[in-house]
Amino acid sequence: MKKLTLFLFILILSFSAFSFAEKTDLKPQAVCPVMGGQIDKNVFMEYQGQRIYFCCPGCKEIFSKDAEKYMRELADKKVILESLQQVCPVMVGHGTPCIINKNIHTDYKGRRVYFCSEICKEDFLKDPEKYLKNLAVESPDK
Repeated sequence: MKKLTLFLFILILSFSAFSFAEKTDLKPQAVCPVMGGQIDKNVFMEYQGQRIYFCCPGCKEIFSKDAEKYMRELADKKVILESLQQVCPVMVGHGTPCIINKNIHTDYKGRRVYFCSEICKEDFLKDPEKYLKNLAVESPDK
């Protein structure tokens, strides 16, 4: 029995370490998604609750013409963008928007998406595209 318990403990610990390793390979944005140059923190735009930085205003305009293309590229490079999200995207339109819990999130196509509950996270994962437009909704107390 002790061997089985020890085996299960090691197995669980291994999965936890693997899961942690996967999450830590994400990196904050450091280069322009269009030209690849160093970002200027004064040149940015907000897109679906995320702040995207650019090297120049021209790149901001180019990004706007095909934002999803660049969002996919950022996700492929494991870049996590600065989140401006304030409310749970699943609960938008269901009365008063729920404030997010920073401990409940998932990473989807370069976006760190926060939720008010695990149930909302599960709903989001079933159909993420349905909720992406709700990421830019501001808190009602603003």
